[in-house]
Amino acid sequence: MHSSLVDRMASKKLVCGCGVSVTILSILLILMTAACTVLLIFMFARETNSDCGLIPPDHEPYLIGVGRADCTGPAADVPLMGYANSQQTAAGIHTRLFSRAFIVDDGKRRVVFVTADVGMISQRLRLEVLQALQVKYGDLYRQDNVVLSGTHTHCGPGGYFQYTLFMISSGGYIKGSIEALVNGIVKSIDIAHNSMRPGRIFRNRGELDDSSLNRSPHSYLNNPAEERDRFDGNTDKQVVVLKFTDMDGDGIGMISWFAVHAVSMNYTNRMVSSDNMGYASYLLEQDKNPGELPGKGGFVAGFSSSNLGDVSPNIKGPICMNTGLPCDYLNSSCPIGGTKMCKAFGPGEDMFESTRIIGHNIYMKAKELYANAVEEVTGSINFAHQWVNMTDVTIKINSTHTASTCKPALGHSFAAGTTDGGGDLNFTQGAVEGDPFWDGIRDALLGPPSNQTKECHHPKPILFSTGEMNIPWPWHPQIIDVQIITIGSTAIVAVPGEITTMAGRRLREAVREELELVSDFRPVEVVIAGLSNIYTHYITTYEEYQVQRYEGASTIFGPHTLSAYLQKYRGLARAIAEDTVSDLPTGPEPPFFKDLFSLVLPTPVDKKPENSNFGDVLQQVYPAYRQGDVVSVTFVAANPRNTGDIRDKTFVTVEIFDNRTGTWDVVHTDASWETRFHWLKGSGEQSNTTVEWHIPPTAPSGTYRIKHYGHYKERKNFLPVITPYEGSSDAFRVTASFYYD
Repeated sequence: MHSSLVDRMASKKLVCGCGVSVTILSILLILMTAACTVLLIFMFARETNSDCGLIPPDHEPYLIGVGRADCTGPAADVPLMGYANSQQTAAGIHTRLFSRAFIVDDGKRRVVFVTADVGMISQRLRLEVLQALQVKYGDLYRQDNVVLSGTHTHCGPGGYFQYTLFMISSGGYIKGSIEALVNGIVKSIDIAHNSMRPGRIFRNRGELDDSSLNRSPHSYLNNPAEERDRFDGNTDKQVVVLKFTDMDGDGIGMISWFAVHAVSMNYTNRMVSSDNMGYASYLLEQDKNPGELPGKGGFVAGFSSSNLGDVSPNIKGPICMNTGLPCDYLNSSCPIGGTKMCKAFGPGEDMFESTRIIGHNIYMKAKELYANAVEEVTGSINFAHQWVNMTDVTIKINSTHTASTCKPALGHSFAAGTTDGGGDLNFTQGAVEGDPFWDGIRDALLGPPSNQTKECHHPKPILFSTGEMNIPWPWHPQIIDVQIITIGSTAIVAVPGEITTMAGRRLREAVREELELVSDFRPVEVVIAGLSNIYTHYITTYEEYQVQRYEGASTIFGPHTLSAYLQKYRGLARAIAEDTVSDLPTGPEPPFFKDLFSLVLPTPVDKKPENSNFGDVLQQVYPAYRQGDVVSVTFVAANPRNTGDIRDKTFVTVEIFDNRTGTWDVVHTDASWETRFHWLKGSGEQSNTTVEWHIPPTAPSGTYRIKHYGHYKERKNFLPVITPYEGSSDAFRVTASFYYD
């Protein structure tokens, strides 16, 4: 009996021990299951909101719309706008030009920001866009809540101005150019308007090195030393990004601001090109719209200009092309050849490589900032706008002295050009005295400047007194736009010209001071959108103006131009902060001139060699290529202008054969970075087109062909008839190697 009792007790002990273990294991299993569930939920939520990974908003979301549209104008015979080089007329397409629109609405107010691949927004372009928006939307989109900004590419078609100086240098008023821009900009706004949905905005900023160089360091050094000591360098390296998402956290668009000239493509280029800023947009949109052709897909990436007035992307700096030695520091000229021989280069071996490198640098920084943007932008939408007569603004210098702006005028150093593109004549930068020879020619042809204008612009020696020249129309604008829009604590200052590094810093600081008087804006991020709404050349500091390099000579309203702008933008910012925008005077409306002239002749009829047709191949492709090679094919062609409106079309396709379906699929168009469409005008109204495809390393092996599309013009019964044509290369192979086992 004792033995039996012991056995029962031992058995009970074992059972109890087993029960405790099972209980502990069960609890651990439950805890682990719960932990795994929470982890899975977290990972799923993070995946779903992969673009932001933030908690849901505790405020009313914005309504956000984004849109992109082709705004490419004539690709032949039209002057390219930027370098004012009469030899630089369009003759093909490197990349297409796009307008990118962003609309933000807080339920009470709405703003539109457009960045377009164009040299600058002209007053005429803005007025025609606003007229078109008025017809479509009534008073929804107006001059006070719409900002139009140009990326400052120097390789877009000219011909969209109404002031005489700009018309002379860009072929007059060219209907095909301005219609493409107006229709493209309006279409991008239409797309943004129709895509509006609840969404969120995030902000980030960082710095980008090795992508910009001050091209007028001598002028910059004339700014006060104590002011210069507050900054790390003589260019602004900051990149500011606004990231737009829907309510699920999926990215729908981005705007980035960075200060650098879009002049990686130099004045020898004759193809329409969006340059480095356009390439940055191209890369990010291709990244965010996988599998789409350029210009397609829902994600829109806008890269906007900023205070780029004295900032070049040609970071190897200026050298004398005939000697390889550095240019003269003070006037950027060479002992033999003058300013024409002094050119800035880099970072690549040619302009295409330089465009690729600078554009890729900008893209990579913006992509990084976009991916890590977590600071949410919240708060109300505000905007303020005025028209200002910039020829007569009185500025308070101190308690006892005032100064004023001047009638527009350009100095002698304006004709010298810059290290990114020098002038053809014997002008040099830094000229503070006139030249009797050129002044005599000016006086004989145009008349001398008045003593009042000369005194007002001192120390600028006046070459063209454009504010006193009004035949056939005024040579320069007098009425200009000043405008600020705010999205929460982000202020976008629309500047009507090319503002230099230090001038931009002063403007940002002035606007920030006024807005931060109200706690709703603290801390405020102020960005400058350059080349906006109207073009007025350059805006330097008073100190930089005294040196009279190209930027100072091109500051058309005189030495106190920046002070006048600071005063006007302070007034706008203060009105926004104090909610007194309705009390601001609208100002004098700008003119809208009629019967503008064009210097571009109509296209003649197209002719072709005997026994040939348009689209026939003159130089055929090789049978096989490797990744990294360049495919080239030449066609009998017609003038590209005869295609008319080329928006949303293409002169080129690169196609791959799909063995499964027996069809050809388009992999590239003339909007692609990898293609180049060259048009060569020959004699007797004959012309050729050469298409290049620079095969990327990622191109899949397969069978390809290149096609060219166009329209030729002929006369039948004395009437012009436009007929489409197309041509195709032979099929060719792309393979990793020419050698086979």
